[in-house]
Amino acid sequence: MKKPDLLTILIGILLVLTLANSYMTFKLYSKFDSLGGGNNNGQPVNQPSKVQVSAEEDAVKGSKNAPVTIIEFSDYQCPFCAKFYLETFPQIEESYIKTGKVKFVYRDFPLGFHQFAQKAAEASECADEQGKFWEYQDKIFKNQQVLDIANLKQYAKDLGLDAAKFNDCLDSGKMASEVQKDLKDGQSYGVDGTPAFFINDIFVGGAQPFSVFQQVIEQALKDAK
Repeated sequence: MKKPDLLTILIGILLVLTLANSYMTFKLYSKFDSLGGGNNNGQPVNQPSKVQVSAEEDAVKGSKNAPVTIIEFSDYQCPFCAKFYLETFPQIEESYIKTGKVKFVYRDFPLGFHQFAQKAAEASECADEQGKFWEYQDKIFKNQQVLDIANLKQYAKDLGLDAAKFNDCLDSGKMASEVQKDLKDGQSYGVDGTPAFFINDIFVGGAQPFSVFQQVIEQALKDAK
């Protein structure tokens, strides 16, 4: 029996490595898609039934009597969360929040592989203590690439917050348990990536375009009548 020559062996090894690489690339893409706001095909991802989601006492924007509530679980270091905040949220705010139809609740969901997400979430809660949650959130999402402790403290100064009070809140870890409670609550509702939304308890996943949110909100408004 003729032994395979070196070229045949090398070709065989190359083929195996190519197949292995293709498989790992597919697995990595799938993992990335599930963790970071995939589902961007313009279609809402609805769970088969409603999930009763609590707003707790987290930051709220809009009328407390609005017929539709959107609860977002988000990560300040997540690029898809920033995409939603910068591109889609302004349209939701203009069309539905300012008109009294929707109230928007923000809850923290810092992903473990994002180095600065936990402290950034704590910082926003510290800012909330001084009535500047939404302004501070705006700072964070517009400066997402610089979320180290020094900059988190600088953003508080930029907004005119009491620096000593803010720094003590952040350094002490005062808000750590609050942030982790949001995370655990989100996990109990089936959240495993960000951003994740519950619109009157109907789940929508990923940084979807405004048209998707509009579709779900309009249906929720009809159901609320």
